[in-house]
Amino acid sequence: MPQAIISAQQLTQTIQLNNKALTILNHIQLDIFAGEQVAITGRSGSGKSTLLGILATLDQPSSGEVWICGQAAHQLNEEARAQVRLENIGFVFQSFQLLPHLSALENVMLPLRLQKNFDYKQAEQQALYWLKRVGLQRQAEQTPKVLSGGEQQRVAIARALIASPKIIFADEPTGNLDGQTADEIETLLFELNRELGTTLILVTHDPKLAEKCQRHFLLVDGELSEVSSGQVETQVEAKT
Repeated sequence: MPQAIISAQQLTQTIQLNNKALTILNHIQLDIFAGEQVAITGRSGSGKSTLLGILATLDQPSSGEVWICGQAAHQLNEEARAQVRLENIGFVFQSFQLLPHLSALENVMLPLRLQKNFDYKQAEQQALYWLKRVGLQRQAEQTPKVLSGGEQQRVAIARALIASPKIIFADEPTGNLDGQTADEIETLLFELNRELGTTLILVTHDPKLAEKCQRHFLLVDGELSEVSSGQVETQVEAKT
């Protein structure tokens, strides 16, 4: 059996609300393997982004274990988890998360600035390469405010990929885009995933986007289950 690139074991997340414990994630079990395309869906407020944040080492669970690239993330301090992210993970967010005062080129270069032995010229060349790959080489010197939503998301994808991560986490990557632009971004994400062999983990409310993934998980009432595309709506209706 191949080793999972991400493994969650008995993962639980609870918060205190009005002096009561509210369970958001309830003993989640999940193994994701290298190169897979995985979608996690569920209604608004179901805990999808919470789960993604824990799997990506941005947050710590209340209990349980999270292993990523062979490392026990649940046992690491924040500095060590940040190093795991720097070496292994790229992020694509619904709201793009670009720095407004930086050009597209400078935004794409950011992950390399955090690495040891940063070389500006080399990083600039890599950033230009990735901007070309996502079709934005002509917009390299433009700031986010003059870019369309689709262009900003392409910059975000280039930024996510520049450090050659093993895993891409995408949280509602097409949520702020119109239909045609969303389709273009989805196509780009999957093409680059297949070409580069990265592991792609999507959190989305869009069943059509989820159906494009190799595996599809549904989060309902804190419980995660793997489902086929035809089961999703039926299970949501049955549990809500």
